[in-house]
Parts: sequence; C-alpha cells; structure tokens
Amino acid sequence: MLDTISAKELDWYAEYAEDGGVLLVDLRPREEYLAGHVRGAVNVPQGRFGRIWPDRNQTVVLYCDRGALSMAVARDLAARGCRVKSVVGGYSAYRGSKIVTGE
Repeated sequence: MLDTISAKELDWYAEYAEDGGVLLVDLRPREEYLAGHVRGAVNVPQGRFGRIWPDRNQTVVLYCDRGALSMAVARDLAARGCRVKSVVGGYSAYRGSKIVTGE
C-alpha cells in the first residue's frame, strides 16, 4: 500500500523511527545525508536500495531531495507488498525540529 505524507508529518514518523516502529529512509547521496537529515533516518542512496528488503510488517517512510525519487521507489515497494509512504516535497520541504547534521 502506497500513501503520501507531507513534510510536516515527518516529525511524527521520526518519533516512531527512533523506537523501531517505522523504517525512515533517506534516499539522497551520502554527502547530502551527512549535511542534514531527519533524526532516525537511515541513509540508503538510490542505487543501493535494491539490496535492502524491508520487513513487510513495518511501515517504510521514504524521502529524497524533492519527492520524485522517493515516489518512484515507493511505487516499486508497494507493488512488492510493502506498506510505504513517500514524503511530498522531500527533504527540501521539511521544516521540522528533527534535523541532525554530521552523523
């Protein structure tokens, strides 16, 4: 199942990512992830995503820079039976309180 969420909703999902209830995935290149990302997100650049298969019982929240890549990856995962959400506008639209840099 594929849903979209707003960038404003990322803070809520970040809380669950820290507890392990949600897999929050940043699809941007490593350098961009290190410059700033949402707390609890794991970095899986686009080209490497195919090597990781999420637990189908876990909700996966994907974001990229502007939202196009995360939507494409979300469609692929949804077609494979995963519960997935894509962030509309991506990291560029995020203005929340959970930004981490330098990790």
